[in-house]
Amino acid sequence: MKREFYLQPVLWAILNFSLPTFSFAQTIAGGNSHTIAVCNNNSLQTWGYNAFGELGNGTTDDSNIPALVNSLTGITSVAGGANHSLALKNDGTVWAWGWNSKGQLGNGNNVNSNIPSQVSGLTDITAIAGGYYHSIALKNDGTVWAWGKNLYGQLGNGSNTDSNVPVQVSGLAGIIAIAGGDGYSIALKNDGTIRAWGYNGSGELGNGNNTNSNVPVLITSLTGITAISGGYFHALALKNDGTIWSWGFNNYGELGNGTNIASNIPVQVNSLTGIIAIAAGGEHSFALKNNGMVWAWGYNFFGQLGNGNNTASNVPLQVSGLNSIIDIAAGGNHSLALKNDGTMQTWGSNATGELGNGTFNNSNIPVQVTGLCTIMIGIEEFTKQHFVSVFPNPFNFFTTIHLDTQLDKAELNIFNIHGQNIKKIKNISGQTIPFHRDNLPCGLYFIRLTQDDKVIATDKLVITD
Repeated sequence: MKREFYLQPVLWAILNFSLPTFSFAQTIAGGNSHTIAVCNNNSLQTWGYNAFGELGNGTTDDSNIPALVNSLTGITSVAGGANHSLALKNDGTVWAWGWNSKGQLGNGNNVNSNIPSQVSGLTDITAIAGGYYHSIALKNDGTVWAWGKNLYGQLGNGSNTDSNVPVQVSGLAGIIAIAGGDGYSIALKNDGTIRAWGYNGSGELGNGNNTNSNVPVLITSLTGITAISGGYFHALALKNDGTIWSWGFNNYGELGNGTNIASNIPVQVNSLTGIIAIAAGGEHSFALKNNGMVWAWGYNFFGQLGNGNNTASNVPLQVSGLNSIIDIAAGGNHSLALKNDGTMQTWGSNATGELGNGTFNNSNIPVQVTGLCTIMIGIEEFTKQHFVSVFPNPFNFFTTIHLDTQLDKAELNIFNIHGQNIKKIKNISGQTIPFHRDNLPCGLYFIRLTQDDKVIATDKLVITD
């Protein structure tokens, strides 16, 4: 249950970004009551609830400390469902383990597995997401595939029939990010708009009604979106101006707009700006600011807001004692934060060890995970010191990168969504950098400008056909 990306071409073409760039690869993830992390050697560690084998370590025993998933290597991204786990390998294949009653492991059967098995028929995958009983994958051609439970149409293929193998979501192209909730799914298109499908009883689809849909529908009131995240019955979107918008269930204030009234259209989260990442938990939400601080709101019975008490809040509150945070993720009733040194802080429910600190005690303030490997940060996040604009963006063959400062022997590095440095331009001078696509395929890329061994600017590029 987590996050990520994008923009409307006209808006993006004229916009100067002043927010930091953020890693696309999801290296930490929360399930309902378990946690997953990618180590910096591309192996996996998991901890928490394991009755269905969601830890993937060959047992069904809970663990309150991180345990290695022995059979997987080359992992770049992870995602958690209710009681199943997903991992994306660097060869574009997807692996799954845990609960499989609805086919959410995507391996052609409905048998639980406590070791990873490959999802059938998927290649060239660039992102994964877990819903409650379903799973979602994004291909490098911008199409979306889903499998598992489909009672509410959350697979988006025009039917309501479960599938234990991936099926293509109808009518989607140009998608760059995906998210899943309890019975619904969300996709972010490369024009900065959002499509949603599945359960809509509390307005989870954000389209102004409460009717379920087994095909994607447009959320008409949102543009300029850069990130998405799905909770149980609410969803979040991050705009390119650093504000957050939310919709759906709101009994505990998880929409963060100062009320406890559900909304089937997006509403703005109160008082937050300068946000660079978002995460929706079961019935709580939180956000990462560009100063490395974290804010949370919603359900707090288990301390998942991390502010030292257990009182729900319908407005954002600062999480206690956190700084230098570069990534966030949410579980059902617990929360996760990754520091810039590769360590992880957790808080909230810990009944089955999901905080990973060697106890089974809940915590309403962050605690450090015990015995954890150094977490893979992916593409690092950098505080931007200078404004950068890219025009046009998205682009087909050629674009121009413009800085608000003079460059002298600067270096431009291009990263793909897996954090791999795929292109480098050295000895740049002046304020304008012509950029040719050359042989780069369509997709989302990150740029990083350095000068005198210091990062001076970061941004995103989108290449289209």
